[in-house]
Amino acid sequence: MGKFVNNREEFFKYCEENEVQFVDFRFTDLKGMWHHISYMMSAVTADQLEFGMPFDGSSVDAWQPINKSDMILKPDVETAFLDPFTADSTIIVICDVFDIYKGELYEKCPRSIAKKSLKHLQDSGLGDVAYFGPENEFFVFDDVKIIDSINESYYKVDSEEGGWASSTDYEAGNMGHRPGTKGGYFPVQPTDSMVDLRAEMMLVLEQVGLEVILGHHEVAQAQGEIGIVFDGLIEAADNVQKYKYVCKMVAHLNGKSCTFMPKPLLGDNGNGMHVHQSIWKDGRNLFYKEGEYGNLSEMARHYTGGIFKHARALAAFTNPSTNSYKRLIPGFEAPNILTYSSQNRSAACRIPYGAGEKATRIEMRFPDSAACPYLAFAAMMMAGLDGINNKIEPIGPMDEDLFEMPLDEIRERNIPQMPHTLRGSLEALIRDNDFLQPVFTKDMVDTYQHYKFETQVHPDEARPTAFEFKSTYSC
Repeated sequence: MGKFVNNREEFFKYCEENEVQFVDFRFTDLKGMWHHISYMMSAVTADQLEFGMPFDGSSVDAWQPINKSDMILKPDVETAFLDPFTADSTIIVICDVFDIYKGELYEKCPRSIAKKSLKHLQDSGLGDVAYFGPENEFFVFDDVKIIDSINESYYKVDSEEGGWASSTDYEAGNMGHRPGTKGGYFPVQPTDSMVDLRAEMMLVLEQVGLEVILGHHEVAQAQGEIGIVFDGLIEAADNVQKYKYVCKMVAHLNGKSCTFMPKPLLGDNGNGMHVHQSIWKDGRNLFYKEGEYGNLSEMARHYTGGIFKHARALAAFTNPSTNSYKRLIPGFEAPNILTYSSQNRSAACRIPYGAGEKATRIEMRFPDSAACPYLAFAAMMMAGLDGINNKIEPIGPMDEDLFEMPLDEIRERNIPQMPHTLRGSLEALIRDNDFLQPVFTKDMVDTYQHYKFETQVHPDEARPTAFEFKSTYSC
């Protein structure tokens, strides 16, 4: 698997061989959402691929003002792949955004920021490659209803797998096989009703260039996960965008709805994006040292320490929605206690079992898929590099079940935790962002935190909820 073309010459040849009619240029905004513009293949020239296409940067949230709106999409032809869902042959090309006013990659383009972070690693001399392996979980629902108005707030998601459907009348009858709350880990059919759907997702993911390893039902009702091979920082983030696109589209074309929302169900596990990470130089894994705890090198420990030191600020990028913090509560396999441990899934950082030199890595378990992958990966690496440069030791290792540890004990032992709200993480980011420089500019960080306050925190805090009516109406 991997790349289909390596340069512009191969791109045009590949398009000719596949009778491509449209070129779909895509870029990512601050939320991590893909945007696109489709060109007729006949209108795409080698000069365009080299110099880029103009677009309106003021129409993208939190980007350019209208008086400086002209921006350039710079295609990265090595990312090209055929869209498996369009009626007419279409090739997708992922782009970076170029700032014509400063003559450089745009400081608010997430993919450009990720590229700058990788160059920062290489310029530092600490490493030449950063490998990232995200694990994105998702739910598949049969029906989704949402109301959000001045006098009414309502949502309802439905799935035939949900325990709530046990008494529902179905045309073909109610067969009764359901995983139940927290009962979805690895049951076979008919309890696992998504086998064929996941298989289709896995096959289409391979079509678009991802190397797929496995697929399985996850712990929650209607929840799944597909495992893909790790890659370099930029490529891994590109793969998350492809992964989410494919899973959503396969579900959609099967009459279902796929979501990566962190916590759509009360009382059941949420969707995480566990992120495996390691730094290499000259073909050698710098996170490995045989005989140390978990075979983890001093550099890997310090990298982990840097992430933990800045975790409250990092959360603004790794857990960027108000819903993210409804996942980070005890009892649902979403660790918020900032320590590390070998094989222990209750710690925020796990060292996977049985890893030899090539496979030794850390796994950060607190991020979720609401994150823009380019920003989340770049921010974690910048925090990790700060930890290496300042030799920051993380608390740990701690091998006990941290989910069972009383809050008083956590406080007495001064074990740091993730923030409990998006407001808390954004306020931490305001105080603690020097470690992100110069890759994340001050203007980008300022724009980002204001944007999240305006679009997430303030609207959420202003809305009464059904629980508040339940608990407060008769006060």
